[in-house]
Amino acid sequence: MKFSQPLIEGRLLRRYKRFLADVELKKGKVVTAHTANTGAMTGCSEPGSRVWLSVSDNPKRKYPHSWEIVEVAPGVLCGINTLLGNQLVNEAIVADRISELKGYARIRREVPYGEERSRIDLLLEASGSAPSCYVEVKNVTLADNGVALFPDAVTVRGTKHLRELTHVVEQGARAVIFYCVQRNDCRECRPAEAVDAVYAHTLREAMEKGVEAIAYQADVSVTGIRLTKVMPVCV
Repeated sequence: MKFSQPLIEGRLLRRYKRFLADVELKKGKVVTAHTANTGAMTGCSEPGSRVWLSVSDNPKRKYPHSWEIVEVAPGVLCGINTLLGNQLVNEAIVADRISELKGYARIRREVPYGEERSRIDLLLEASGSAPSCYVEVKNVTLADNGVALFPDAVTVRGTKHLRELTHVVEQGARAVIFYCVQRNDCRECRPAEAVDAVYAHTLREAMEKGVEAIAYQADVSVTGIRLTKVMPVCV
């Protein structure tokens, strides 16, 4: 995925009200940027961090700037826009870069399903009588000592999705929880048990019942973001 226009660099002043961030641009102007991330953003929202913003040309937007990237360590960029996760995974599947998800004839997005009234991020449909594959995408920004961790805040919704995927497997289809790691300094992915023990327990149960867990790491740059490398999911 390439950004349609060059990103604007600045310094983070503060993140607040979950969806807003004040950023000082290089010439001293301060702008308020929309932050498409509902998590705690631990390690990604330190005041003074270098950040990069996109700018919308939609005149109806109250905040035309959107926070896209933060430098979490010298030379290590992290994509914090969780809305991009589905797009990155969809793009990689179409380009046959996800070996575990090759061979499907069609991809549908945001399809209603499940006993708890959910919507699956990506529904991969095969030709003929082969079972469909339900793919739930989770964006990962939290990391500790080379380990990518999800979630970064308690996620009742994420636990619900694991239950829904388990039901999918029980009904004979394929189900995948896909961790989109938008940073390139990790070697493996794990559930953040210290953050949400219920989620971690539910993930282990889901995998024991046949839900597949896949994690891919992204190459993040100020020109674009692209999933490039598989990493193990350790539970």
